[in-house]
Amino acid sequence: MILVAFAVTAIAAIVLIALSRTHRQMNAAAIGQAIVFMAIATWILFFVQVPVDTFIVGSGYFFIDHLGLLEVLVATFIFVLAAVYAQGYVGNLLASHELEAGSLRLFYAAWCLLELMIVLAFFSDNLALFWIFAELTTVISAMLIAILSARENIDAALKYIFVASVAMIFAFVGLIFLFEITRSALGAGTLNWTALMAHASSFPPEMTVAAFLFIFIGFAAKSGIFPFHTWLPEAHAKAPSAVSAVLSGVLLNVGIYGIIRVFAVVHQTAAAAIVTPVLLLFGIFSIAIAAISMLPEKNLKKLIAFSSIENMGLMLVGIAVATPLAIFWVLVQVIAHALTKASLFFSAGILHRQYRSHLSADAPDDMYDVFRFQPLAAWGIILGGLAIIGMPPFLAFFSKFFILLSLDSLSPWVLAIVLVLIFIAASAIGFFVISTFGRTTPPGETCDLVPYRTPLSMKAPIVILLALVLALGLMFPAGGYAFITQIVMELRFA
Repeated sequence: MILVAFAVTAIAAIVLIALSRTHRQMNAAAIGQAIVFMAIATWILFFVQVPVDTFIVGSGYFFIDHLGLLEVLVATFIFVLAAVYAQGYVGNLLASHELEAGSLRLFYAAWCLLELMIVLAFFSDNLALFWIFAELTTVISAMLIAILSARENIDAALKYIFVASVAMIFAFVGLIFLFEITRSALGAGTLNWTALMAHASSFPPEMTVAAFLFIFIGFAAKSGIFPFHTWLPEAHAKAPSAVSAVLSGVLLNVGIYGIIRVFAVVHQTAAAAIVTPVLLLFGIFSIAIAAISMLPEKNLKKLIAFSSIENMGLMLVGIAVATPLAIFWVLVQVIAHALTKASLFFSAGILHRQYRSHLSADAPDDMYDVFRFQPLAAWGIILGGLAIIGMPPFLAFFSKFFILLSLDSLSPWVLAIVLVLIFIAASAIGFFVISTFGRTTPPGETCDLVPYRTPLSMKAPIVILLALVLALGLMFPAGGYAFITQIVMELRFA
């Protein structure tokens, strides 16, 4: 019944979009679907005994555990706010002819379909099925990037599809290896995660390492891990900001979710000793390339996108440490990153409408008098920047602190390197804000810039997200600790 409810809601929303005549009606359908999805996930949280593996349809292929439920709760919450934000943002894209009216139905239909695919991916027990839904999210999200009337958007979308899909071919090969491993060890092949976790101890280490490395390539590309990250800055910078928020806050989680799932299996085998240094190395390189790339960056959305690569690298480092404490705070960092990055892209979207609607997405941001014209967006970038670099009392401070503390137990030298890289990334964000937001019109000169009238639908999501990451940092609920601890136990890291 649960899966049917999600599917029926999405179909109903897409039908309403097809029948709608105005942007407001289509947007209302997208908001409605996101609210219903979030309501279903919340109902599961409070009224359903998790894990769930019995459904009217999909039994044996789908299941709901605490990790999948956490991801869906975060994803649906961000989709609600992003859909509300899109009401004003997409309306302005239509007015400026950056989005053709004829593409509006396609945009919102793809938006609703993407949310459904993400939910089904997070609730997939079968890894092959998860792979299929992850690939579908790539294609659909690429459509949302290419939807604008600009050649550069099409180029970014094609690059995204090429890098992510080619890498996912490697993941497919890895899944074949994993299937053969289970067939040899168990007598019957399976890719169901629950079955893999139950019998992982009998898997041969050599083949398990090979299977994991192939699978890792695909999911690393999906989550923007070095060296498969090249699509991410282009796609996030050129996508409409409502889409950028979903890409960074939700889509990257699909990749890191896949890595966590498969590594949880490998962690039960002797192959973990070989795989762990690989994860640590890729994580450090991801942080490094992001930090170095952020230093000269003068494009706000690209700067935020590179910060996502840095945070994905830090999560990978935490996964490599693989202690219960590290995994716990990696999951908290997933929440903190998703909420904060969504707020940053929402704020950047307002500044984009104010200053850069007539420029290429690759051009440096020409901003001045920011606090005069868009004070909320300016403070959204400042506070969101402080939150994402891990300043107290925001939630990311605690997750980053304890991930780094766990890393110290592995290697103080590696910790020192990561600390330096994180400091470089934080300095890059600080330098951009100071140098850009400090620009004002000289006294005596007139400013011909017309203030962009930011609708409430674009302001409210920023305030809600920043207030939430601050509130969670000040007082993380006891129920949240218990919930995430349960995830760590289900993944068998505890």
